[in-house]
Amino acid sequence: MGEKPMKTTGSAAEGAADPFSRPDPPVLALTLWPNSSLSPKGSGWLIGIAAAGFAMPLLALRGTAAAWGMLPFMVAVLVALAWAIRRSWRNGRLTEELKVWPDLITVVRREPRGTVRRWHANPFWVRARLREDGGVEKYLTLEGAGREIELGAFLSP
Repeated sequence: MGEKPMKTTGSAAEGAADPFSRPDPPVLALTLWPNSSLSPKGSGWLIGIAAAGFAMPLLALRGTAAAWGMLPFMVAVLVALAWAIRRSWRNGRLTEELKVWPDLITVVRREPRGTVRRWHANPFWVRARLREDGGVEKYLTLEGAGREIELGAFLSP
C-alpha cells in the first residue's frame, strides 16, 4: 500500500459520491494495527533498569577521570533508548481498516504522520493472495481494479 491514492475504475460504487462513507453497515469490518508489547509504565521500568545497569561500572570508577569519560556515552545510550521507544509508540498509531459490502471492498490506511491512503474495488473481481516471494515472509495482498496492495504488512506471519 505504499502507493498514492488512486480512483478505481469499474467499481460497483463508482456512481456513489464517496465509496468510503456508505450509510449502510458493512458485512465485514476489520481494523488492523501493530502490536505494542511495551506499555508506558513498562518503558519507564526499562529505562530505569538500564540506567541502574549503566551506573554499576560508574560506581566502581567513581572519583576517576574514566567515570567522567564513560558518563556521556551512557547518557547517550539512555537518550537513544528513550527515543526508540517513543518512535515505536508513534509508529504504533498506524491502522488499516478493511470493510466489505456485497458490492464494494474498501481499505483505508492511516499512517502515523497523518497520511491517509484509500483503495476500493468490486469484491467479485478482487483476488486475495498470501505471497511468500519477496522480502517479507508470508504477506497478504489484495489485487483488484488494476492495483495490488499489501494488507497488514506490519504484522508478523
